[in-house]
Amino acid sequence: MIPYPYLLYLGNPRDELSVKTSRGVAVWRPELCVGEYRSNGTPITLGLPHFEFAEAAAQGARTLIVGVANAGGKMSEEMIAHILAALAAGLNIASGLHQRLTSIPEIAAAAAAGDLQLFDVREPPRHLDVGKGTRRSGLRLLTVGTDCSVGKMYTTLAMERELRRRGVNADFRATGQTGIFIAQSGVPIDAVVADFISGAAEWISPARHDGGWDLIEGQGSLFHPSFAGVSLGLLHGAQPDALVLCHETGRQHIRGIPGRQLPDLKACFEANLEAARLTCPDVVAVGVALNTSSLSRDEAVAACLATEDRLGLPCQDPVAMGVDRIADHLLATFGR
Repeated sequence: MIPYPYLLYLGNPRDELSVKTSRGVAVWRPELCVGEYRSNGTPITLGLPHFEFAEAAAQGARTLIVGVANAGGKMSEEMIAHILAALAAGLNIASGLHQRLTSIPEIAAAAAAGDLQLFDVREPPRHLDVGKGTRRSGLRLLTVGTDCSVGKMYTTLAMERELRRRGVNADFRATGQTGIFIAQSGVPIDAVVADFISGAAEWISPARHDGGWDLIEGQGSLFHPSFAGVSLGLLHGAQPDALVLCHETGRQHIRGIPGRQLPDLKACFEANLEAARLTCPDVVAVGVALNTSSLSRDEAVAACLATEDRLGLPCQDPVAMGVDRIADHLLATFGR
């Protein structure tokens, strides 16, 4: 367990997506957050109080969450200097970047000198096996997407909250750095050696016998040339009974690849269902989650209705509208 309360690190972000990890923790675990740290002059904020590191420690913060996402997952010189300052103020450090805290000698030395802890949540478990595809008991839902960063984690967490509200046993299974910070458990699927991705998905969602649901956070997209391998491994290892497709309205191209179009929603669903049938032949689509943050309320409602008409599935924005109708369809499909 990462000691809390947290100070959420934003640094000097280039855009809103750069701080999606800190934002996710602030939205889903606000009771654990003391405030945020951002470099002078940045207009991007989570709306939390800004504290310098010593001030945050005085407010009770115990860990600095390095909640940023950048290309390559490396720490800049400025970020390293900030981490060293946080350690000097007595804060533990937790990071989800690909570059490990423990790989930087001055950070490791400062932590040891202060008897403080370093948490690299993108360090995968060492005992993972290859996936077997053997059918296991339990019910599983996986979120899939037309692209990266379209709302798969938010949708999965919203489904957990909605099902639990109804008294249904449901557990969020984290596969990315933000989800791991929120759930305090999981596996960083994009840091797993390729041969073991499906095995990692099997490991975080073992057999269950209580009639409840494992809600597995999806990653990447089958249509993203950079990350389709991770998405496919998750589809096979998750062995999902149900899929929810996530998409952001208004996105112009695949993230990071200008000129490459996003897939048609129906074609994307069909591709994911076909891939999932390798390990769960009876998998079904149960809903569509739209990120409509770029639209007005009326436009968002219209976009969801149009998607419903086209695909014949409930469609909602999990943040603006909740997921109650998607949950209705899921439970009705599986006889609840």
